[in-house]
Amino acid sequence: MSCDAITISGLTKKYPSFTLGPLDLTVPRGAIYGLIGPNGAGKTTTIDLIFGMGKNDGGVIRVFDFDHQRDAVELKKRAAYVSPELNFQVWGKVGRAVRFVRGFFPEWDDEYCAELMKAFHIDANDKISTLSFGAKTKLSLLLALSRRPEVLILDEPTTGLDAVSKQQVFAELLKAVETGERTVLISSHGLSDLERFADHVGMIKNGKLLLEGRMDEIVDRFRLVEFFIDGDLPGRDGLIVLKQTGDRWHAVLDQNAGVEAWLQARGAQQLTLTRMTLEDLFIALVKEEDVQ
Repeated sequence: MSCDAITISGLTKKYPSFTLGPLDLTVPRGAIYGLIGPNGAGKTTTIDLIFGMGKNDGGVIRVFDFDHQRDAVELKKRAAYVSPELNFQVWGKVGRAVRFVRGFFPEWDDEYCAELMKAFHIDANDKISTLSFGAKTKLSLLLALSRRPEVLILDEPTTGLDAVSKQQVFAELLKAVETGERTVLISSHGLSDLERFADHVGMIKNGKLLLEGRMDEIVDRFRLVEFFIDGDLPGRDGLIVLKQTGDRWHAVLDQNAGVEAWLQARGAQQLTLTRMTLEDLFIALVKEEDVQ
């Protein structure tokens, strides 16, 4: 079996006003992988295609060794999906929804389900229609996790959750992957949450992958840089100018691109490098793509 949980190669999907890809993306087994991007970047489209909701125009999606189209049944046995848009209200009460979903999955873990109910403050007798938006999201997560899936894919799972609930959700996700046997892919705008909990990240914009890798390596790779230099600077890969006021410059610097030495060779003075958050980096890279 593949050492990667999800492998996407050359994926394309064309719509009248948007094209996804070609997209190459790899989610290592046992990782919590954050998929980030602005609205309309292609995150949900990518997730939908993994589960066969729509047909790709090109490329391959594999979950472990299973092709997302040819092996759709086997894939869906091993992968679970969570989204705030999932609606379980038709079952009336939480307990009925649990019993219904449980019947489809022999690997369902009753003890774990009970633990999750307690952790998420959800009772089997609760009416689903009266649950808060955040509680409905936690119910969706409970139904997915209780299956003990090998891959858990979440689309904006923390929408509507307060800070305490977010901590509870991510604590359970960390438990789910602690043995290295399960993998979580999260599409989210909660960048500060992902920076704390995810160990891998992929960033997409306009259907294309901007960067991908271990979270710590990606965040450590870039720096905010301030320097003074007379005159203009030519464009250069690895340097994103954020602001210029006279001879004072603010930019984002890729430390793997040899930019610091390049600036010094051009007479840059008083270089100051500052660590960035994932959100800082995201905003800078997305804006850079917009002006190109």
